Amino acid sequence: MEKIAVSCEEPSLDSLVDPRFGRAAGFLIVDPDTLEFSYVDNGSSQAMSRGAGIQAAENVFRSGAKVVLTGYVGPKAFQSLSAAGIEIGQNLENITVRQAIEKFKAGEVDMATAPNRMGHGA
Repeated sequence: MEKIAVSCEEPSLDSLVDPRFGRAAGFLIVDPDTLEFSYVDNGSSQAMSRGAGIQAAENVFRSGAKVVLTGYVGPKAFQSLSAAGIEIGQNLENITVRQAIEKFKAGEVDMATAPNRMGHGA
């Protein structure tokens, strides 16, 4: 199975999923079969007044992940991720990264066909 990027508050499988894709603290890049992971810091995107979602999408793309699991994705981030061929699972809140991975593996994640948040730069 392909690597999965999960927006998170801390670099741990037991961290809560950060519902804000563009302004997430970071992303756990998880092998869903072994649960081995690495962490990609997203701090530079948090400080941006505009373009945070696009920068976060670039961070995910560079990680090699083919799927993103998060809460909310704005239109520019959605477009950037989709153009890169990265699938987006959204509407994940109040669960841990580990739980999000398990839900994805069980086919219980809403896979996005459109952004579910208005962009801040629009």
